[in-house]
Amino acid sequence: MGVFAYNLFFFWGLSLAPSIDGSIIVPVLSPVITTGILLAMGREKASGARLGGLALGVSGAVVFFIGAGGTGVDAGGSRLTGDLVYLLGALSWAVYSIASKKVLVGMDPLRATTFGTLAGAFALLLFAVPAFPDVEWSTLSSTTWLNVVYLAVGPTAMAYLFYYRGLRVVSPSTATVIMFSVPVFGVTCAVVFLDESFGGLQLAGAVVMLAGALLAVTQGRFRQQAPQEPEPETERESESAAPASLSGADDRESVRRV
Repeated sequence: MGVFAYNLFFFWGLSLAPSIDGSIIVPVLSPVITTGILLAMGREKASGARLGGLALGVSGAVVFFIGAGGTGVDAGGSRLTGDLVYLLGALSWAVYSIASKKVLVGMDPLRATTFGTLAGAFALLLFAVPAFPDVEWSTLSSTTWLNVVYLAVGPTAMAYLFYYRGLRVVSPSTATVIMFSVPVFGVTCAVVFLDESFGGLQLAGAVVMLAGALLAVTQGRFRQQAPQEPEPETERESESAAPASLSGADDRESVRRV
């Protein structure tokens, strides 16, 4: 799901629709789909702050998309088809995040990344073999091969390893919410390396998306952090009182981990 299906749908969508569409649809809808699946399975209970953060992130994506394309969705032709394929990529990533959480219970992140990458790469290879004769290998430049190597090492091997490590300590919905920052990084790199334009409306949408991601992850607990630190002179009293309030502390720790 994470290597084969996600990459298949993402690159397929990339061949039909602009990359800006993929950098918005996949990272913004993956958290929504992940949260919906977990709620349907009864594995998580979404708070009002988390739902509000997700809604805010989606709203920011809409603003960002309007600023990028000017007309939201191109209803005539391949762009709409590509956006629907991107949606399948978002679904694949959501399922991958949920399944990976169970895999990590009994496996080291590096080993899980290796097995997942090998299995997905083998499936991609089988899927791609019929198209090999159509490729003019002699015309591929060294720049093309360098990009292939970068895609294999950077946003694939290293990124999947970091993602697995993150999934060990946070829930799948929290992990995918972090993907709200992907459009910001994508647009920044496009401006710096590809000289693409970046308008004020896109900037506003990016800020709203980040605000939504921050709200969904922290669930509005910024103001509650400072008062929780014990005063030096009452620390001993807090330790002696801990057994009486152990259940409440466990509850707060569970919420904090989620």
